[in-house]
Amino acid sequence: MPEEKNRAVPRSADGSAGDADYGVIGVDYARYRRPEPAFAAAIAAALGDARTLVNIGAGAGSYEPTDLDVTAVEPSAAMRAQRPVGSAAVLAAAAEQMPFPDAAFEAALASFTVHQWRDLRAGLREARRVATGPVVILTCDPAALRFSWLNEYAPEAIAAEAARYPEIADIRSGLGGAVTVTALPIPLACTDGFSEAYYGRPEALLDAGGRLANSAWSFVDRTVGERFERTLGADLDSGAWDARHGHLRTQPSFGGSLRLVVGRP
Repeated sequence: MPEEKNRAVPRSADGSAGDADYGVIGVDYARYRRPEPAFAAAIAAALGDARTLVNIGAGAGSYEPTDLDVTAVEPSAAMRAQRPVGSAAVLAAAAEQMPFPDAAFEAALASFTVHQWRDLRAGLREARRVATGPVVILTCDPAALRFSWLNEYAPEAIAAEAARYPEIADIRSGLGGAVTVTALPIPLACTDGFSEAYYGRPEALLDAGGRLANSAWSFVDRTVGERFERTLGADLDSGAWDARHGHLRTQPSFGGSLRLVVGRP
């Protein structure tokens, strides 16, 4: 596994397990990162008839099924605090060392979290250890991130994101067993505000809060964000962005980097 994607960093006061401090960047996460129904449906289909589920790196609860017996695992206090009333019980623990016996659940879910794990292989081994059935992972393929127009305006942020996401091949090998990888098209009105979700709504990324809900922006100098606002704003005002990318405003979906990885024993 590439060394830069397996960094050992001190845990923040918030308890965040990876290199991003969600005590700082996650304070308004639930507002911007609302689950996209199309992705939730794909996850539900992958989980099949499982009745018990561990949601690893559960965050504020996005994509957490409400019709299953769910136990959530989330190390960040800021993220646990944003979980809605009535959501599943959540434990302050990390993916690499979960406090459950072998085969404790029928399935495991990890959505937008594997890039935060300190040790990908250890986390995948734990997921496989505690789940008797499918391990469902929603992630991004780092090789596809540069397809977005964002790479023209903030290549530093895209490079930072690509360096953090594990290669799909590493997830495959870490899961073992039978593994399928499906590209998920991103809908034009996607409600989950990761950067590519705004492929046809560029104005949304002029909102600093929207960018903050994407951890890659916390790894680049603030001048990158300032330049991004300035250049994108100018191109939107002049029509230059629309001249190059205006077709995206009505394109029903975008084939970006989003992948659903499902491992079965």
